[in-house]
Amino acid sequence: MMQAQEDTCSCCTDNHKAFDFWVGTWKVTSTGGSFVGRNRIEKVEDGCVLREHWTSSKGNFSGTSLNFYNSKTQQWEQLWVDNSGNHLKLKGNRVGNQMILASEDFVHTDGNTYKNRITWTLNEDGIVRQLWEVLQDDKVSNVVFDGLYAKDDK
Repeated sequence: MMQAQEDTCSCCTDNHKAFDFWVGTWKVTSTGGSFVGRNRIEKVEDGCVLREHWTSSKGNFSGTSLNFYNSKTQQWEQLWVDNSGNHLKLKGNRVGNQMILASEDFVHTDGNTYKNRITWTLNEDGIVRQLWEVLQDDKVSNVVFDGLYAKDDK
């Protein structure tokens, strides 16, 4: 039996749409209100991938990420690469109004083992908070970034 054309959407499940709250064009500020940059998140590849385009407020730092739901592992994955040559690989899932992605453990130059965790929280007013923490033994060792995303009309 042939399947109808409408049934061919590979990435239309609720899991595939779990990070859609981050899609948009955003003005990003620190939690203190300072402008830190702009970010544009778009759905590409027939809605199967979220592509991020980040530019800092001074325009000297930029990066991009690819984000997708891996049906085999049942997790979201992110690969971030920036213009300084750094990269970050994260995995995780949405819990309530938060997308929580974390890296594998890594050994820092100080000899200690850490993990990156980034949490995107959808607030009731539509603003998204992005909190990037470095954990040691599941305790916050450092906050790398704490920013607020507000829709940008530009």
